[in-house]
Amino acid sequence: MAILFGAVMLASVVQNDNFSRALGVLVIAALLLYEPVLVSFTGSTLGHYFTNLRVVDERSGGNVSFLKACARVAIKGALGLYSFVILAATRRNQAVHDLLTKSTVQIRDLTKASPGQYVSERNDPADTNLPSRWRRVAVICGYVVLIFVGHVVVLTGLTEAGLISDACVRNASRCSTGERLFDAAAAVLVLLLVALIIARGWKGKLFGARKAR
Repeated sequence: MAILFGAVMLASVVQNDNFSRALGVLVIAALLLYEPVLVSFTGSTLGHYFTNLRVVDERSGGNVSFLKACARVAIKGALGLYSFVILAATRRNQAVHDLLTKSTVQIRDLTKASPGQYVSERNDPADTNLPSRWRRVAVICGYVVLIFVGHVVVLTGLTEAGLISDACVRNASRCSTGERLFDAAAAVLVLLLVALIIARGWKGKLFGARKAR
């Protein structure tokens, strides 16, 4: 926000089209490259650094490469909060963007961290009673689809009952304060249910892909 407002103020003072275009390109490049450059060269963004965290390459134990850092940002930006719903189901507590780029977020300095500030790696022994990975993934996907279908059905029912206006359904900017609060609460609930389904499904605790006794 500081960069954006600073650039706008600077452009309004200079009042030169060529300068404004060049400044705009520079600002966009800075915002896009901020995380990849800092993560690949220093291991952390400013936010990571001030919260005693760093991004580590799972294979080398050092900083991730610039291309990996770019991939992490792209995946995280595309998935948003849904990238984090698998944390409880992974051995190293990784989000989707970490799993796909073979990276982990770790404590930068353990001497400055208390036990409540991190979760240790889970070394669960191999369980031969679990269904195959593909079966668990398929069942999890089925449950997730059911959750989203249920969300749509509930939303349709509330609209037909007059509890949510048609105008709000067609255009989110025309929703009332109450409708916005309901939408936000529903989104959080769906996110939590998806996270729960993934965690339980991967551990063989869902009907259709349960662990054998």
